[in-house]
Amino acid sequence: MSDIPAAVGGHLRAWRQRRRLSQLDLACEAEISTRHLSFLETGRALPSRQMVLRLADRLDVPLRDRNVMLVAAGYAPVFPERPLDDPALKAAREAVDLILTGHEPFPALAVDRAWNLVAANRAVAPLMALVDPELLTGKVNVLRLSLHPRGLAPRVENLTEWRAHILDRLRREVELTADPGLEALHAELRGYPAPAGAPARVGAAFGGVAIPLRLNTPGGALSFLTTTTVFGTPVDITLSELTLETFFPADEATAAALRAQPL
Repeated sequence: MSDIPAAVGGHLRAWRQRRRLSQLDLACEAEISTRHLSFLETGRALPSRQMVLRLADRLDVPLRDRNVMLVAAGYAPVFPERPLDDPALKAAREAVDLILTGHEPFPALAVDRAWNLVAANRAVAPLMALVDPELLTGKVNVLRLSLHPRGLAPRVENLTEWRAHILDRLRREVELTADPGLEALHAELRGYPAPAGAPARVGAAFGGVAIPLRLNTPGGALSFLTTTTVFGTPVDITLSELTLETFFPADEATAAALRAQPL
C-alpha cells in the first residue's frame, strides 16, 4: 500500500477509483451524502470508526487493508491475523484438513494470498515430484510451479491456454487487492517463456465454460478441472486470504489412474 497516501481520505479515494465508482455511486451504496463523502476524501471531515468500516465494506476492501484504513483514521485495527495453527483457528484448520483429506485420491491444496502453499493432501506429492526440487525450497509458490520452465510448464499439454488463464486470474486479483506482491508475481510469470504458435481457443474442450489442466506424466496423461473454495464470512485476515484449490478428474482415464495410485 506504499503508493497510497497515508491519510484515510486518500485511502478512500484510491479504493473508490480502483473499484471504478463515482462519489455518487459510493455515497448511495453507503447511504451518506455525496458532500459528506467528498469531505472525508479531502480531509475536511474525519470518519468515525464505524464509517470507515462501512465504506470499506461497500468497497470490498481486503481485511488487512481495512486495518490500514482504520489506523490512518486514528483507530486501532480490528481484524486479527493469526497463523493457521493458532488455537483460535483450530476449527478452521480442521475444516481445511477435512476438505483436503476428503478429496483424496484427487489433488487438493490450500494457498495464502500470495499463492504460497499452506497445506496439501497426499495426492499432490506425485505432482510435486515432477518439478525441479529447487522450486520446492523455502516458500513454495504454486503458480510459479505451474508456469516455471523447470516446473510443470514443460508437461502442460495446453500450456498456451493454461498460461493465459493463470495470468488473467492473477491480473484480476491484482486489480482487486492492489497487492504489490501479487503484482510482482504477475510480472515474474509473464516473463517466463511463452509457448510458440497461435493461441488455443480458451476452454474449447468444455464449451468455453472451463479450462482444463492437461499434464503429461510418467504414468500417462492426466486432465483436471479445478474449483476454488474460500471461507464465506471470515473476520480473521489469515482466513480471509486462504483459498482451497481442488482438482477433479476431467475424464475417466484420469480418475482411474488417480484411484489406482497408492497414497
